[in-house]
Order: sequence, then structure tokens, then C-alpha cells
Amino acid sequence: MPLEHGPSRRRFRLGFVKRFRRDEDGATAIEFAFVAIPFFALLFAIVESAIVFWTQQVLETALHDSARRIYTGQFQNDNPGVNDPAQLEEAFRAEVCSRVVALFDCEGTLRLDVRNFSDFSGISFGSVVTDEGEFDDDAFTFERSQAGQVVIVRAAIAYPVFTGVLDSSGSRLADGRRLLMASAAFRTEPFAE
Repeated sequence: MPLEHGPSRRRFRLGFVKRFRRDEDGATAIEFAFVAIPFFALLFAIVESAIVFWTQQVLETALHDSARRIYTGQFQNDNPGVNDPAQLEEAFRAEVCSRVVALFDCEGTLRLDVRNFSDFSGISFGSVVTDEGEFDDDAFTFERSQAGQVVIVRAAIAYPVFTGVLDSSGSRLADGRRLLMASAAFRTEPFAE
């Protein structure tokens, strides 16, 4: 009896395997499951990268438009007699933030640095990020600009990112957010205060 039972069992197994290989019900769903996860991860990373680039462009445009007011002397004339760096920074932050719409928390995360120099050759800056990956608050200062001075205006924000698939620039902070910066350099016009 065991001899008769053995070959029929083997035929049954072979028949089952052949039928299983021919049966394609659900194969598309299984193939989609294998492809869906990487596809949606890559799609999300592309969309997130586009939003980061758009935010970078909005930050640069807002900073350049606001810095133009320093360049022409309008900002200084709108704030006569104000020499307190904190008050000037808040007024300039309001200028920049008025040009940013809903892409990041401008009031909470925007760091500003406005410095004056006598000429372009003496300009030198350190990093705005410490070795630990945090903002270096000592790297940001605000100086009142006079007519004919070389002015460097910089803005930095920490922007949240959720995927690191396409981020090869190494511009991540310790908390995983991405450092976005914009800058403008110019010599102020000969305006009257």
C-alpha cells in the first residue's frame, strides 16, 4: 500500500505546482504591491523636493525684495533714529515675512544677519550652524546701514523634511530639518537720512 500511495501523492503535488504556476489570478496585485511602496516613496520624495526648492526660491525673493529697501535707504528712512539692533531686526523681519505666504513659520524660524563693511574685499563669514548641527545665534547680528556702505544681508530657516531619499547635499540640521539660506550683497545708494 505505501508504494501505491507514494507515486499518486507525487503526481498530485506536481499537478498542484503546475496549476499554481499557470494560475495568474492576483498576480497583478502582488506585482503592484512589490512596486507600490518604492514608487510612492519616490513620488513623495520628488514632491517634497519640489516644495523645498519652491520654499528656497520664495525665501530668496522675499529677502532680495526686502534688502532692496535697505539698498535704496527706504528701510532706514522708515525707521529714523532707531539704532537698537533688536528693534531694527524686528522691523526687517516684518518686511521679509510680509512677502512670505504660508510656506514656513516666518516669525518663529527666520534668522536674519545684516552686516556693514567698508569694501567688498574684507568680507568673511563663518558657518551659521555649530558642529552639533544647531543654529549658532552668535553668527546672526543686525547693524544699521548708512549710505555708501557695503551690506551683506543673509536669512536662514530650518525647514522640516520627511524623506531623505533625494537629499545628498548634507544640509541637514541635527533635528533632521534642512537648512535653507538666502543672501544679498550690495553697496547702498547715497541716500539722505
